[in-house]
Amino acid sequence: MNIALVNDLPLALEALRRAVAMLPGAVVVWTAMNGEEAIHACHRVRPDLILMDMIMPVMDGVEATRRIMKECPCPILVVTATVTGNATRVYEALGAGAVDAIETPTLTSTEGAERLCRRIEAIGRYSRRVDATTHIGLPTRTKGVATTASRLVLIGSSTGGPQALATILKSWARPIPFAAVVVQHLDPTFVPGLAEWLSRDSAHNVQVAKAGMVPAPGTIWMAMGPKHLVFDSAGRLCNREPDPHDLHVPSVNALFQSAAESGLSPGAAALLTGMGSDGATGLLQLKTAGWTTIAQDQASSVVWGMPGAATRLHAATRTLPLHSIGATLYTACTMKPRTP
Repeated sequence: MNIALVNDLPLALEALRRAVAMLPGAVVVWTAMNGEEAIHACHRVRPDLILMDMIMPVMDGVEATRRIMKECPCPILVVTATVTGNATRVYEALGAGAVDAIETPTLTSTEGAERLCRRIEAIGRYSRRVDATTHIGLPTRTKGVATTASRLVLIGSSTGGPQALATILKSWARPIPFAAVVVQHLDPTFVPGLAEWLSRDSAHNVQVAKAGMVPAPGTIWMAMGPKHLVFDSAGRLCNREPDPHDLHVPSVNALFQSAAESGLSPGAAALLTGMGSDGATGLLQLKTAGWTTIAQDQASSVVWGMPGAATRLHAATRTLPLHSIGATLYTACTMKPRTP
């Protein structure tokens, strides 16, 4: 695996080099001290993964991510020294196409380096995996269970997701008369900050979901690892241990499939921009269970992996540009429920 390092601090670069050296078959193909150098280097040698810092002279990591994804796209992992200090930049970079974010390892501890290695290996696995298009068995639709919320919106997103989520949330009137549950592929460290950032940006109440709760109207609930967020048979949110082979934790498929199998009253679900195919089969199960299902279109997606896989499976009742998805979800969950 060819990896590039972008960081203006020599100690951070050395820590990243040592971490990469722990990965069998991984090599550092180039380093850059700022975003502008990174763009030029990426044009010369496109790596399999870039480890991108956020705060640098000349050009920061957000603009570098935006330019690289436009001019010579490749997977970018944000590596930052502090979550709280760089939160806004991190979410902007994720919205511009970065795959995930993680804290910079230090030279004095192996824990951070090992955690970074696991994240790099996970990115390598799902970058190589072919989108799933196999047939799945679909459950028989069951009677909707009683929940605090009369309708639900479920959303799954990955690469480019934070900005897409912000666009959707800002299109909704406040307070929302339904509950929403979101799975965004993101390191658990950053999820509380993302919820806070989305709350400030949209003026909606965005919270981290907790096991045992029934989603109530007026709040957007966000899944946070290290376990899957799913619905139980009573319509409550609960955590489920991931399987060792799971590429994404939390998984969009896990949430969508549990909603379909739990027999929740049909609401609306959307699968947004993201690399891979997580959520496609779950969206198909929701469609079969009577939900309104939406896939983001290719033109407005940073990466048309997940919604593209759903489109190929015919899992979406509608394929829409991002600017239309929020209003469609809102309408689907505020109109009179259909009689079974």
